[in-house]
Amino acid sequence: MKALQVSRKVARLGLARMASAVSPSAAAKVGPIKLVTVDPPESLGDGWHTVKTRLSGICGSDLSTIEGHASTYFDDLVSFPFTPGHEVVGELADGTRVVIEPVLGHAARGFPLPFPDAAPGDGDDYAHLALGHLAPGIQTGFCHSTGGGWSTYFQAHASQLHTVPDALSDEAAVMIEPAAGGIHTALMCWPMVAEVERPIIAVLGAGTMGLCAIAGLRRYVPGAHIIVGARYPHQQAYARAFGADEVVAPKELGRAVRRTVGCHVIGDYLSGGTHVTIDAVGNSGSIESCLQITRPRGTVILMGMPAEVTVDLTGLWHRETKISGSYTYGTESMPDGSTARTFALAIDTVAALDMGRLVSATYPLDDYEDAIAHAASAGRRGAVKVAFDLREAPKTKTKSEPNMEKH
Repeated sequence: MKALQVSRKVARLGLARMASAVSPSAAAKVGPIKLVTVDPPESLGDGWHTVKTRLSGICGSDLSTIEGHASTYFDDLVSFPFTPGHEVVGELADGTRVVIEPVLGHAARGFPLPFPDAAPGDGDDYAHLALGHLAPGIQTGFCHSTGGGWSTYFQAHASQLHTVPDALSDEAAVMIEPAAGGIHTALMCWPMVAEVERPIIAVLGAGTMGLCAIAGLRRYVPGAHIIVGARYPHQQAYARAFGADEVVAPKELGRAVRRTVGCHVIGDYLSGGTHVTIDAVGNSGSIESCLQITRPRGTVILMGMPAEVTVDLTGLWHRETKISGSYTYGTESMPDGSTARTFALAIDTVAALDMGRLVSATYPLDDYEDAIAHAASAGRRGAVKVAFDLREAPKTKTKSEPNMEKH
């Protein structure tokens, strides 16, 4: 079978980092990823299933790895060679369509659950991610034992599987995993603003993850006033369609927050600002911008993967700003006091908002260099989500006129 594999070759990682400054396709050509032919995966034991990939998305963490920019933090939490692909809709042997909750949690690794009915991402001790009968790996797509969605077949544990409703297309289903990440981030905001009559929440960045956070905020954080900094016209249109109250260019986000809040500017910082700011970009400049527009004792949530950054934290210290990371999903505490699995909320949200329209282009595995280049320049090229298509006779597809209509 065909699979895209990432090897642990320091020289290729270095070449990819240098080549990525020229073009994403150059990084894919010289970097650590190659299309190979391998044997189909063998069963990993009771509770494991062989999944045939239908669609598998390309996300920012995948691109960071391919371009040689991934943090060394993950060195002990992945196992090489691995097959990327954690945004996956596939099918089981009986034809059932499933999406994968990619975290390789306690059940998948043979450990007791941290509490009854825990989701794979639940728990406050991550030792199991490097232990058990599987090779180390934070999730499907970064674990040598399981494989990933950028291949014909891979292995997934029953605890990771969610049946796709018949009414959802494959394009909609492949958006469930990123939607779950956005909803988790949105629900992290709720305890911080629960007592606020009109919470002001800003989102910087409107790629896939920023748009998913906007959708989650509008559906699950009652009364939030959402201000978004989005760079490209199609991102701005989607942000409005998914429920943003104000959408501006990123450089205008501070001015929009100041106008809404009614505060002053002191140097580079607003005197007041948002209750919560979500950084869906994840670099030094975006983190600094988010700190500057968040009110004293407010919170910045890092949704984009920051890796190595350089940020002056004096303002954070003086203003007692909180910074929180938002990585995955699991069991959520809802505003009404109930609990819910993030993936269940995501399935409902993807259907309600027709989020399959965010899938802008699909490619066969053979065209992986073009696919990676497209994903790395998605915003500039008017795209949002780019995915690999392993269905019968896949054809490259581009949507030139995305549907922005509100739902």
